[in-house]
Amino acid sequence: MSSFELFSILVVILYGLGALSIFTGTITRNQKLRTLSNLLTITGFSLHSVLLVYAMASNGWALPAGYYMSMLSWSLLLIYFFMWWRFKLSFLSLTASPLALVLFIGSFHIVKGGSQLPKAWSGAFFGLHIGTLFLSFGLLAMAFGAGMLFTRLERKIKTKEPLSNFEKEMPALTTFDKVNQLAVIAGFPLYTIGLISGFIWARIEWGRVLSGDPKEIVSLGVWFIYAWLFHQRLIMGWRGRKAAHAAIWIFGICMFSLIGINIFTPTHHSFLQ
Repeated sequence: MSSFELFSILVVILYGLGALSIFTGTITRNQKLRTLSNLLTITGFSLHSVLLVYAMASNGWALPAGYYMSMLSWSLLLIYFFMWWRFKLSFLSLTASPLALVLFIGSFHIVKGGSQLPKAWSGAFFGLHIGTLFLSFGLLAMAFGAGMLFTRLERKIKTKEPLSNFEKEMPALTTFDKVNQLAVIAGFPLYTIGLISGFIWARIEWGRVLSGDPKEIVSLGVWFIYAWLFHQRLIMGWRGRKAAHAAIWIFGICMFSLIGINIFTPTHHSFLQ
């Protein structure tokens, strides 16, 4: 077994234990387990970072195409750590830890080949296109988790159903709405930058902006829905349940695009290139 494979297994174990600890700690209302979850996830994130740096160093400091799913997992946790540090919203680990684990494990099956980008463009393209889209995905994932919990708690409060120990540990509904708002305000501009830079790259590389690729069509659809939510929140003052449901739907479409199109549909955006 190579050191690379050993590190990968350790990352899986640490992410898995981190996810288990946050669920158990939240249900049993055990603060020590929740603290342990963050420590485990941070350690796994550090090893994960080493793996990505190694992969890039081995490929002339351009991320190999097969590692995009692994980078997506890393980006998701980066957004979570920012939320945790800035707003002390540790409950978001309920979404971040399991999803990062699934994405990282999924990356094992598609790690192959090298980057298809010319070295002269790989850095700029990766930062403006892949980087911004992955960060916006991380923000949407946080909004999704907050939206699901908001919907559940609001329904129970309105119907006066008793709350479980798990739900009693959750913050106020306004906190969930704050996460949604941040995801929209910060995530939509990032998503827009990622989309525009992709179109510019397509024009330079292939001589056209749109090619009818399924990924492009779905991405444009997501942009229009995201833009509508951005407008509703900033201009119309949307709050609460409607905004939460919209974020859930947008994230769901992004997951469909990520899995259904990038992996199972013929596209030049495939992670399998």
